[in-house]
This record gives sequence, C-alpha cells and structure tokens, in this order.
Amino acid sequence: MKLIIAATDFSSASQNAVKFAADMAVSLNAKLLLFHAYSMPVTYTDVPVIIASADELKAAADNQLLALKEKMLAVSEKRISIDIVSKMGNTVDELEALCKLKEPFIVIMGAKSKTEVEKIFFGSNTLTAIRHLIWPVLCVPPGNEFGRGFKKIGFACDFKEVAATTPVELLKKIITAFGASLHIINIDYNNKNFRPDTPEQSFLLHQLLENLRPQYHFLCNTDIEEGITRFAEENNLDLIIAIPKKHKLLNAIFKPSSTKKLVFQSHIPVMCIHE
Repeated sequence: MKLIIAATDFSSASQNAVKFAADMAVSLNAKLLLFHAYSMPVTYTDVPVIIASADELKAAADNQLLALKEKMLAVSEKRISIDIVSKMGNTVDELEALCKLKEPFIVIMGAKSKTEVEKIFFGSNTLTAIRHLIWPVLCVPPGNEFGRGFKKIGFACDFKEVAATTPVELLKKIITAFGASLHIINIDYNNKNFRPDTPEQSFLLHQLLENLRPQYHFLCNTDIEEGITRFAEENNLDLIIAIPKKHKLLNAIFKPSSTKKLVFQSHIPVMCIHE
C-alpha cells in the first residue's frame, strides 16, 4: 500500500496541505502519515534559559498531531489509516530520516502561506526539502484542493541528456497512479536552446514514455518558468512536475515578483522529482 507523508508545522498553509494529502490518500487507497518536527525553545538573556522540557514539547506536538489526525479522519469519513510522528530536530533532517525508514510514495508540504511569518518559516523548509529529498515532494499552494485529482499533468523538459536525467520509471509510476494524461512542456525562445541533438533527444524521450501517450507542447517564451506556469494555467493542468536541478521553478514559488507568482495565483501544485 502506498504511503503519503504530510509534513506540518500547524500553520494554515501546512494544514491545507494535510487536507490535500488526506483527500489524495482516499483517492489512492493509501496510508497517511502526519509528521511534525519541533525544536527546544530558548530565551536568550544574560544566561540562556530553556522554557520547556523535552517531554513537554513532545506531548504538546503529539497532542496537536492527534487533533489534526482526528480532523482528517472525520474529513475522510475514516476511509484511510493515519499515523503520526513527531521528532525534535531540524525539519528537513528529521523528514529525510523518516523517508529513509518509510519509503513514501510522495511527501506533501505547504508551498507558501499567506502571512509573512508563515512564509519565512514553512516556505524555507519546503524549499530545502525540495532540494535535498530524493523522494517526490509535492508543494501545495494555499487554498488548493485535491478535488477531481490529477487528470492533466505537465512535465517540464529541456531535451538534454534525457536518458540520464529523466526519472522515467518514477514518472510512469506517478502518471499511472493518478490515471492522468501527460503533457511534456518545452520552453524556448527563437530556438536559442535548439542543438543538433535536440531532435534525437526528443525522439528518445518519446520512446521512453511512449506507453503513456504523452502530448508535446513546444512554447516560445523568454522566461522558462513563466512559460511553464502560464501554459499550466491556460490549459487547466492539475499538476506540474519539475526536476529541481534543471529548473528554477520551485524558487519562483517563493519570489515576490509578479511574473514569478503565477503558480501561487493559479493554485497549481508543483511536484519535484530528482534524476
């Protein structure tokens, strides 16, 4: 049975992501694990003072997770199994250790929250997880609902060394699990990135993914990330998949400029997978 890990800091953004994860777990008949990492709060005066014991912090974290679990059980009408795990330490380090132990299908986190405080803390953890976890990390923008599920999935591709850099089996696993159509998106501007081996590479990718019957979209835009997100918005994609090493797309989620906020504004989840 598939396992979905939903990391939460109990902010509005992360709780929305947990609800998203619960709905996905119902759809996939998967188990859900709620995870929270906490740290020892210290008051810095002339002498640092620890203001709570480790046992107290653990109990408080578990109580919040249990309350969230009960809420998700009610939302899902108890159609899924939900476990909880709380750990003291760095969020991403503890999440990575948990993933090594549990081997999840997907890790789900809130992509961005509405308040500046939540944006700073949970946003930075999400971005770090994206860069370092080898498991798929799904970033859920505020207000996004799983709804009809993922019926149309876009995969950003630059047609460079596709055999070595495209996680073909993982892509197949994800597309098949959701029963989605695959849309391969390539952004260029006046053939600036066209190389002699581009046709060969695109044909090779088609061979690798042929049984998924992908649709190809070659788009002209001076900004790769803007082109991808604009296409996703205009064509009602439910999910964008990107490889972090190749695209700055996930950094764009957290940047304030208007062109970089398209994913946030259109409420399109983004999944990062690694080579």
